[in-house]
Amino acid sequence: MTYLARFIPVLVLCLCGSATVQSSAAGTEEFNLTEIAAGIYVHNGKHVGFDSPGHDDIANIGFIVGEKCVAVIDTGGSVKTGQALLAAIQKTTSLPICFVINTHIHFDHLLGNIVFRNDQVKFVGHRNLADEVISSRGFFLEQFRDDLGENPTEDSIIAPNLLVDATLQLDLGKRLLTLKAWKTAHSHTDLSVYDSKTNTLWLSDLLFMQRIPALDGSLKNWLKITDELQKTTAECIVPGHGPVCAKAPMAFSDQNRYLDILLTQTRRKIAEGLFMEDIVDTVGSKEKLKWLLYEQHHKRNVTRAFSELEWE
Repeated sequence: MTYLARFIPVLVLCLCGSATVQSSAAGTEEFNLTEIAAGIYVHNGKHVGFDSPGHDDIANIGFIVGEKCVAVIDTGGSVKTGQALLAAIQKTTSLPICFVINTHIHFDHLLGNIVFRNDQVKFVGHRNLADEVISSRGFFLEQFRDDLGENPTEDSIIAPNLLVDATLQLDLGKRLLTLKAWKTAHSHTDLSVYDSKTNTLWLSDLLFMQRIPALDGSLKNWLKITDELQKTTAECIVPGHGPVCAKAPMAFSDQNRYLDILLTQTRRKIAEGLFMEDIVDTVGSKEKLKWLLYEQHHKRNVTRAFSELEWE
């Protein structure tokens, strides 16, 4: 199933020392930027819904500076957010950008790509990401036209040209990044980035904090992968949504609880012979006050869980 088919229902329905920069591309708002470790900068996304003003700036995005060049990690959900990120990079360093790493297919992480397109930049993604982007271009153009700049076309939505099959190392100049392509979990295209110099692990949407997780892949695999990830000894973990820096295992506690509830309660309801429409209002209902944007995304998570577990 393509990203287009999976995503349409969604539209229907510890900080370290900080440095803030002002970007004209961001309008009158400050483009917040925190240096969470030496040379690693994260912009903290907003907690708003997909249909709200500011929906193009909801993800944690940023960049890593080596001695030779810069790697961008996700570019936001619009040309405007991408321009603000680029302005922040240019205020921070004069080094060129050599890589733009997209952590997965979701619009809030890659629609700013075109801002960074030039002959020197390689766009990097999961082995499945190029096909997903290409097949979703029409959808992105239809749903997010106003976020794609003036006179956008399908070519305005940039797919990766360097794919990660299992792992890949990128050298930024005395700074080695290790990228890992994960099995289907939060999505079909999840990629993590590890910086050995500062022991920082960028997980993007493999980890949600504060904002309710969005299940677009496999619930069972996501739980298995989380079991592995929460054993990390990384000094700082960057989630896709929530604080710009967190530590294991506590960083995973809320997400683990929520995903486990989805799994166990949905299985039980299926075993009782109930249908999807019978359970969307009851499974995980006690989680309502524990997550931001619960009302917008929880029912879809239940339907995704039901579809995966119905025939196991």
